[in-house]
Amino acid sequence: MLFSQTVTVVLAAYFVVGTLKPGWLPQRGVTSSVAVLEAPAARADSVPAGSFRLAARKSSSAVVSINISKNARPSPHGNDPWFKFFFGEQQDRAQMGLGSGVIVSSDGYILTNNHVIEAADEIEVILNDRRQARAKVIGTDPDSDLAVLKIDLDRLPVIVLGDSNALQVGDQVLAIGNPFGVGQTVTSGIVSALGRNQLGINTFENFIQTDAAINPGNSGGALVDTNGNLLGINTAIYSRSGGSMGIGFAIPVSTAKMVLEGIVKDGQVTRGWIGVEPNELTPELAQTFGVPAEHGVIITGVLQNGPAAQGGMKPGDVVTAVADQEVHNVAELLSVVASLPPGQSQAFEVQRTNGKTTLQIAPGMRPRPAQRPQ
Repeated sequence: MLFSQTVTVVLAAYFVVGTLKPGWLPQRGVTSSVAVLEAPAARADSVPAGSFRLAARKSSSAVVSINISKNARPSPHGNDPWFKFFFGEQQDRAQMGLGSGVIVSSDGYILTNNHVIEAADEIEVILNDRRQARAKVIGTDPDSDLAVLKIDLDRLPVIVLGDSNALQVGDQVLAIGNPFGVGQTVTSGIVSALGRNQLGINTFENFIQTDAAINPGNSGGALVDTNGNLLGINTAIYSRSGGSMGIGFAIPVSTAKMVLEGIVKDGQVTRGWIGVEPNELTPELAQTFGVPAEHGVIITGVLQNGPAAQGGMKPGDVVTAVADQEVHNVAELLSVVASLPPGQSQAFEVQRTNGKTTLQIAPGMRPRPAQRPQ
């Protein structure tokens, strides 16, 4: 009788506790009623097939975010009483901007786009490890839309420079930057085209085109290969909406390296210049000047006493090759001439009305943009 009462009391207490405070009772393993298949736990050091994890890890630490600020500029109508009467007092506001950059030297040199830091009063660099530093502008090159900054921090991560000349259409690439200020982002794609020019972005255009997503804020960031090596500096997108449409452009690292070395060593980029006005060769221009040329760049103007004039070049000449490199359009002619060392004579193959000839022209130094004749 006593045993039965004890069991009854215990069961009643268990029922009450199980109903009101189930957490007080020991929990037994619950077996799922649904049969599922689960993959074995992945090893911490294993990399999934097709993953770009290692390339992103290798390069992303050297990609930085750049915040720029421009102090408020006084309104040109600030002292005009009629302007104040109709529009009221206009508040001068400081401007802010976002971009990206790439650390290319343990000394703190950073490559970015000139348009990212142009006219900035203050430049702040934020590393991927959240360290921050004020940056100094070492030099700019508006012709290529590149700029070199410098920060003073120790233990800086540095990106490895790749070989952009070995790129082929279809190669896989990653774009790394800080789009829209959301934080560092990695996108993937392929090389869609090479040698893109005549886009009206820079004076010297030789862009890598990619479909890796590039958005506002990515400018100045890194385009890397699947080994994490730098191939280019992301510069611009083609967009009708302001966002990525799968057409982005990057400056090849070969150009960026030349600009970096020129700015750090000489304070500017030294380029060749011959003082001509080149135009695309069209049937109309060929007929006007009476030149039987099928390809090349027609010269419609020659600067008096300039390097080309001193070498014998005349309006109506069609340049077909420079230093054994064929030229087919204005962009190619500008790029080839710019790469020539000033002061050293080079062979210019020219088609004239009376036949072909070779001129020996010693390029001068290309004037800075502000000094260049229009």
